[in-house]
Amino acid sequence: MQKIGLFFGSYNPIHNGHLILANHFVEHTDIDQVWLVITPKSPFKQKQSMLSNHHRLELVYRATQEYPKLRPSDIEFGLPTPNFTADSLIYLEKKYPDKKFALLMGEDNLAHFHKWKNHEVILERYALYVYPRKEANPIPAHFQNHPKITIVEAPEMQVSSSAIRKWIKEGKNIRPLLPPESWAYLDEMNFYKK
Repeated sequence: MQKIGLFFGSYNPIHNGHLILANHFVEHTDIDQVWLVITPKSPFKQKQSMLSNHHRLELVYRATQEYPKLRPSDIEFGLPTPNFTADSLIYLEKKYPDKKFALLMGEDNLAHFHKWKNHEVILERYALYVYPRKEANPIPAHFQNHPKITIVEAPEMQVSSSAIRKWIKEGKNIRPLLPPESWAYLDEMNFYKK
């Protein structure tokens, strides 16, 4: 059974750090494929800097074209909002009964995982693969040495989407931080400049 790592994010925009991490999981763990799941723009949060769903999907699509083990996923676009990971997992399991799903997350998310909707059920049914984050809080004791949680020695990424948006607004050249195809689309569409 193919094991799919789900890497949820707003990808606003996707950058090389996302690709490096996603690729690390498929090359250095038992995960066969990583789906980069784009979290929908909430109709309740009208953040000006958040690109529309289809633009972020296009950026991820372009970024992953050269990586056969990485693929964009818009599965949450059609699900009720707000999106809860537990609900998305149930949906995916029904839609793809031939696949086994696991969650990929940063240490910062694991520190707050106990606050997620149905986190006990998620942990009972799915493996969690956790990558290091420099600013992460300590991992709670009950998650340390947990049989379903694997800490992956992945490269630590210092770049963030919010920093990239800020630098674009300031007129800085951020081209080296983005996959070339995504950068070309961002530049062509003049995103984040206002």
